[in-house]
Amino acid sequence: MESTRNEQMQIIQQLRANLRSCILGKDNEIELILTALLAEGHVLLEDVPGTGKTVLIKALARSIQGQFRRIQCNPDLLPTDITGVSIFHPKEETFLFRPGPVMTNILLTDEINRATTKTQSALLEAMEEKHITVDGECYDLPRPFLLLATQNPIDFEGTYLLPEAQLDRFMLKFSLGYPDEQVELQMVAQQSKEHPLDRMRPVTDVQQIVELQQSAKDMHIDEAVVHYGVQIARQTREHKSVFLGASPRATLALIQAAKAYAFLNERDYVIPDDLKYLAPYVLGHRILLQSEARMEGQTVQSVLQAILQQVRVPVRLEK
Repeated sequence: MESTRNEQMQIIQQLRANLRSCILGKDNEIELILTALLAEGHVLLEDVPGTGKTVLIKALARSIQGQFRRIQCNPDLLPTDITGVSIFHPKEETFLFRPGPVMTNILLTDEINRATTKTQSALLEAMEEKHITVDGECYDLPRPFLLLATQNPIDFEGTYLLPEAQLDRFMLKFSLGYPDEQVELQMVAQQSKEHPLDRMRPVTDVQQIVELQQSAKDMHIDEAVVHYGVQIARQTREHKSVFLGASPRATLALIQAAKAYAFLNERDYVIPDDLKYLAPYVLGHRILLQSEARMEGQTVQSVLQAILQQVRVPVRLEK
């Protein structure tokens, strides 16, 4: 039976409460994770170790009763260690597929930049097509499927840069950052006896998450707001300081994310502020600046802010 809108909002509130009980003082980042979940997008978390990335991802998996798998990336990791492999069964006289960790609902790919580019590329098909191909056979991934990858921004030894094609497949990129002093004190007091993950209980299941994803996809977005999002993406390609601008895939990701974010905020339609808020997280990792712009001290975020100020915001919308 399909849930009502009130029931769906109750599930969202319970998800928020679960995640906030594990990660204190990170409401904005929790909203972004939930946005990616409902928009069927993937997330790249770039942060120093120990800021709670893994805890947040585990909390999400437990909250939705989803299958959780973790890949610890290193240079020895092979593509088949991710996708799985076909093994010959002598008694059956046939090859049997043994699925890899990618066959899950929530996949944590830890320190993704420590895997070789060949291994990283094994994730491309899964991220974009929601299936994998092994020995010519195609296998669908479970629904929902959410990949959350982490990388350390200050550790370069033994790492491999993510190619632009792979970065473009991440819907959102952001950092958790360090907590402030009061939150850190609260965290120490909270975890002095037990970890909040130990007492966490699921609040929904994967079938309801798929239903929420469809509801987010069905959100109304006015043609003027779509045009606004397209103009933002196109301006990144035309700006004089930009060497590589946002792709059409980025435009689609921005619109999808805006629909999910509007749904999370209990609206029936998308507003321009949704796109404006999400643009740095959706487009930032897809943009490369000219070397002259970097030498002048410009950053991707400063260029994006300038673009957002230049693009005319639609003022009359049909709700």
